[in-house]
Amino acid sequence: MSRPLAVVILAAGQGKRMKSGLVKVLHELGGRPMLAYSIDVARAQEPERLVVVIGRDSERVEAAFTGRATFVLQAERKGTGHAVLQARDALAGFSGDVLILYGDTPLLRAETLARMRAEKARRGVDVLILSAMEPLPGRIVRDAQGRVQRIVETTDATPEELRIPEGNTGTYLVDAEFLWKALGQVDPDNAQGEIYLTDIVGIAVREGRGIEAIPLDDADEALGINSRAELARAAAVLRRRTAARVMDEGVTLVDPDATYLDWDVQIGRDTVIEPGCVIQGATRIGERCWIKAHTVIESSTLGDDVVLGPSAHLRPDVRLGTGVRIGNFVEVKNSTLGEGVKADHLSYIGDADVGAGASFGCGSVVVNYDGVNKNRTSVEEKAFVGCNANLIAPVTIEANAFVAAGSTITERVPKDSLGVARARQKNVEGWRLRPGKQKQPKPGKHGKE
Repeated sequence: MSRPLAVVILAAGQGKRMKSGLVKVLHELGGRPMLAYSIDVARAQEPERLVVVIGRDSERVEAAFTGRATFVLQAERKGTGHAVLQARDALAGFSGDVLILYGDTPLLRAETLARMRAEKARRGVDVLILSAMEPLPGRIVRDAQGRVQRIVETTDATPEELRIPEGNTGTYLVDAEFLWKALGQVDPDNAQGEIYLTDIVGIAVREGRGIEAIPLDDADEALGINSRAELARAAAVLRRRTAARVMDEGVTLVDPDATYLDWDVQIGRDTVIEPGCVIQGATRIGERCWIKAHTVIESSTLGDDVVLGPSAHLRPDVRLGTGVRIGNFVEVKNSTLGEGVKADHLSYIGDADVGAGASFGCGSVVVNYDGVNKNRTSVEEKAFVGCNANLIAPVTIEANAFVAAGSTITERVPKDSLGVARARQKNVEGWRLRPGKQKQPKPGKHGKE
C-alpha cells in the first residue's frame, strides 16, 4: 500500500526568460494560471499536507490560491534543494513520502503520480525519480547494470554525459526522513553555487539506499515552461487533451486543431463545433448545440439545441435557454435569454433579461451604458424588437409587445402594444427638378460615383 503523502510544489522561480511583469506561475494556460494544474494533480493524490514554495510576487501568488495549500517563502534563490528546505517547518512531524513537483511543469497527469506511488511501494525504494527520454536539463547516470548512480546537471556534465538519453524531470518521491537528512549533507560546490536537489541521489547511492527511476509514457508531461515559446507549446498540448476529452464524450469537432477550448469547458453530447471557434473559461454548453465557425464564447452557459454563429460573440455571464438562436455578428453580454429567443444578425444585447420566444431584428441594439452606469433592460415573453431599433436602458418591453423598426425606445412599451419612436416621413415632391438640383455627380476613375 502507498504510504502517507505530503507534496511540495516549487514555484519560486524568477521567470526571467518570460520577460514579463507577471510572475511566471500566474501566466495562463488553457484559461487558468499554470500553477493551478500542479496544485490540482497534487490534490488529486489526497496528500496529508500540500506546501507551495513561492518567491517573486509571493503575496499575489498566495492570494490567487487562498485556501488550496500552505505557502512558504524562499526569500533567497539558492537552488532547488534550498527551495525544498523552506518547506521543512511546514512538514514538521510528517512521516511518509514527500512528492516534489514544480509550478512551471503543468502537464503532469494525476495518473502518472499515482503510478509513481504504486511503483515506489512495490519496489520498496527510498527514492523514486520520474524520468523521460528527452534532453532535459539533468541526465540520469546509471552503472553498467542499469542502476541509478547520480543525476548530473547539463551545466556540470561532461560531453559523454550530455549524450545520455534519459533525462531527469525533477519530479521525485522521497522518504521524508531521508530527504531532510540528505539535504543537510548537500554541498553547493558546483558551477552555480547552489544546493541541488539532484545531489540527494548520489547520497542515497553512497548510503546503499534503494533508488530507481521510471520513465514517462508521454514525454509531453515533462515539459517545463521558461519562455513564451514553451508556454505556447504547453498550451497546444492542453488543447489537444481537451479536444480528445470532449470528442470522447460525444462532441463533434470539425477540425480539432482549429478549435480553441479552455481546460474547464464542458460540452454536451451531439454538439457540433465548427473551425475557428474560441471557447473560454468555465463555459457550459448543452446537448445538440451547433456552434458555427469563428464564434467566441467567454464564461457562459448554453442550454440544449442552441444555434450560435457564425462569427457571434458571447461575452462573460451570458445564459442562453433551450433553442436560442444567435446569428452572425451578434454580441451578447451579461444577459439571460429565455427559451427560443432569436437574434439572427448584426445586433447587440447587453445587460438584458429576455423572455422566452422574444425576437430581435437586424441591427437592433440594447443601449445599456449611459456614459456613467450600466443599466438593465427587460424584454418580456414573445416581444418583437424591429430592425435598427434602440432600447435605451433602463427600459421594459412587456410581453407580446412590438417595437417598430428604426425606433429609439426610452419608455415602457405595454403588453400587446406597438412602440413607435421615430420622426414621420416627409416627401418633398419635385425636389430633384429644382434649379441647382439636377447636376449629376461626376463619374469616378472606373465610371463609378
